[in-house]
Amino acid sequence: MFNILREIRLNKGLTQKKVAQQLGIEQQSYARLESTDIKSISIRRLNELSNIFQVPIETFIENTNKNKIPVLGTIPAGIPIEAIEEIIDYEEIPQTMAAKGEFFGLKVKGDSMSPRIQSGDVVIVQKQEDANSGDVCVVMVNGFDATLKQIKKDYNGITLVPFNKEYKEMFYSNKDIQELPIKIIGKVVELRGKF
Repeated sequence: MFNILREIRLNKGLTQKKVAQQLGIEQQSYARLESTDIKSISIRRLNELSNIFQVPIETFIENTNKNKIPVLGTIPAGIPIEAIEEIIDYEEIPQTMAAKGEFFGLKVKGDSMSPRIQSGDVVIVQKQEDANSGDVCVVMVNGFDATLKQIKKDYNGITLVPFNKEYKEMFYSNKDIQELPIKIIGKVVELRGKF
């Protein structure tokens, strides 16, 4: 489950070491607090943290019922480029969705999937290694480049299809799939448009 402590600490511009010092504990001990379910942290400790962060204690409790997933860098909606795995934001998903598997968000860059998916939109992706023909997927090419495309599968291989007709389809044979390799990372389950 997502732990709100890290997000608040970063928003306040504090390091783990600084917070640990104010709590009178080792940095490692504080790091464990950030990776633990917030419901298992004592009220006394949450009170101390609310004083350090200068936020009401309710801030921690209100966020325990929300499922937040990381938005990882940017996914190109054009030609494949090196995948970036830095966390740039968080998105909330409903509990019913979270119960179905592991999810992450990706910010879209480029216009090969327009007009349906625009540059700057965030796609919610369910991690999975396979998908059906017609699904929009995050596909890893060459082991380190990622792209967002609709997939079209047949007995000869896989075609990565852009929505924007100004871009060409990319076909990979079954041999390419094994040797390059071509690998599905996840299926897009939701689009969140941004203004």
